[in-house]
Amino acid sequence: MGDLDILGFLLWYFAFLFSLTAHEAAHAWAAYRGGDPTAYLGGQVTLNPLPHIQREPLGTVLVPLFTFFRNGEMMGWASAPYDPLWADRQPRRAAWMAAAGPASNLAIAATVFLLLKVLLEAGVLAVPPRWRWSPSRLVVPAWQGAPLWALGACQLASILLHLNLLLFCFNLLPLPPLDGSGILAGLFPRQLGGLFRALRENPMFAILGLLVAWYFFGRMYGPIFLLVILLLYTPL
Repeated sequence: MGDLDILGFLLWYFAFLFSLTAHEAAHAWAAYRGGDPTAYLGGQVTLNPLPHIQREPLGTVLVPLFTFFRNGEMMGWASAPYDPLWADRQPRRAAWMAAAGPASNLAIAATVFLLLKVLLEAGVLAVPPRWRWSPSRLVVPAWQGAPLWALGACQLASILLHLNLLLFCFNLLPLPPLDGSGILAGLFPRQLGGLFRALRENPMFAILGLLVAWYFFGRMYGPIFLLVILLLYTPL
C-alpha cells in the first residue's frame, strides 16, 4: 500500500474505534447512573478502547479489518453488559441506557458537522471538485500543496461525520437487537416491554432483526446522508 492507503486505513480504524467506544461507554455510563454497575465493574465506562476490544475482539478487530479491505469502509460491533433484572425493574432507566449510545454518536456527528461548516464558511476548507458518494472525502484543504497532515485531518473529519451519522441512524431502528428496540421496550407497559426485551435477547430474533434492519437501512440512509451533505455544502 502507498502512504495514502496506509493513512486511510489508520484514519478509518481510529474513527471506528473512537465512535464505537464512545457509543458503548455512553451505554455503560447511563446504566451506572441509573443504578446498574455491571458495565462499570467490567471497566466499560471509559473511552479507552482496550476493554471494549477485549470484550468483543471479533467485532472490534477482525470484522472491521475484513470489511475495510473488502469494501473500503469499516463495519463491526461492540457491547456493554447490563443486568436484565435491573432492566425489568427499571424499564425507563433501561430506555435511557439504550438511548445514550446513539446520542453519543449524534453529539460527535453534530460537533464535526459544525466544525466543518465553520471552516468551509471561513474558506479554510473547500468542497471536493468532483464529489460523489465518498464518505471519506467530503472536504479538502482550500490551499494548494496542502501537507499530508491537512489531507489526513480532512479525511478523518469526513469519516467521523459519516460513521457517527450512520451509527446514530442505524441503531435507532426499532428492531431487535438495536438500541431503538431497547428505547421502545422502556416506553411500553411493563409486560409488553418485558416481551420486547426477551425478543432482543433471543439470538434468532436478533439475527432476523439485523437482516431486516440492514435491508431497510440501505434505502433510508442514502437520502439522510445526502441531506446532511447538502446542508454542509450550502453557504449560509
